[in-house]
Amino acid sequence: MDKVKIGVIGTGSISNLHMAGYNRLENVEVIAACDINEERVRKFAETYHIANTFTDYNEMLKMEELDAVSVTAWNNVHAPASIAALNAGKHVLCEKPLALNADEALGMVETSKKNGKILMVGFCRRFGENAVSLKEMIAKGDLGQIYYAKTGCLRRCGNPGGWFSDRSKSGGGPVIDLGVHMIDLVRYLSGKPRAVSVMASTFDHMGMRTEVKGITKYNSADYSEYNDVEDCATALIRFENGMTLFFETSWVQNIKEDSLYLELFGDKAGVTMEPEFEIYESKYNYLRNTKPVLNAEGSGFEHNFIEEIKHFINCIADGAICLNPAEDGLELMRIIDAIYQSAKTGHEVLI
Repeated sequence: MDKVKIGVIGTGSISNLHMAGYNRLENVEVIAACDINEERVRKFAETYHIANTFTDYNEMLKMEELDAVSVTAWNNVHAPASIAALNAGKHVLCEKPLALNADEALGMVETSKKNGKILMVGFCRRFGENAVSLKEMIAKGDLGQIYYAKTGCLRRCGNPGGWFSDRSKSGGGPVIDLGVHMIDLVRYLSGKPRAVSVMASTFDHMGMRTEVKGITKYNSADYSEYNDVEDCATALIRFENGMTLFFETSWVQNIKEDSLYLELFGDKAGVTMEPEFEIYESKYNYLRNTKPVLNAEGSGFEHNFIEEIKHFINCIADGAICLNPAEDGLELMRIIDAIYQSAKTGHEVLI
């Protein structure tokens, strides 16, 4: 086919990472961008030499030449914008989380199937070299039966503010922002088992800590100090294959430093994927620790987005099987819903 014509809905920070991917591909042309902030979309278009700008995505979707869109707007826009694009005959790459909740996500999946168009969810961390390598190891049986996992993404003082901390726009705090990536990675690596129960707690004692000095903080493009989401959360998630996952996350917490970790435990070997890739096993009657040699930049944020965008275009142009189908995003939203419901009721939630 000719060049794949792309539109971008939402021109905040994350859209620049999508552009980093699109601009590297010779068979892609980004021809339109949309944002409710007219000045922001105009500057975005000037930066990336995009011919058409809109403040209403419904108007943009009338462009017959558009083949696909990236939805990189606020979480509460993911479902309506994606559904509108799918109904307009466009393929969609929607940023994570797929929607505000599982009901919205289900509507997106059904619309994708009805129109026969790709709906890919932005689980970019699946494309990191560490995740790809570990996935291959697990597929070959090197870990054996994975029965337990631990993962967390913790910030000491990292609430982005703006739409991130406004539940009506984001759907929640670090659980739906950071937790989506970590829980998805565990599911993806372990063969996508279905979650069957969740016991969780969320905490909102500390707020944004705007008074803290001496550190550099990331602020959203529409930064404000309004905050009605959780500071941190923890959950115990059980899966149909018998695996149990311990999960924790925070934007604000009294800890020494930020941390990111992911560990899987199998009956043949255990592995840490984050912060460093390391394998733990028993071989020739000795315990052994092994560190694979990986490209230091091969699991970086920009690399992951570039590979994700490349795959999305391959799905459209070459018929590649989508590695991030919307059904995976729907399953994650069922887990996220259960975390918030369990935290609210104080009881275990069966999925």
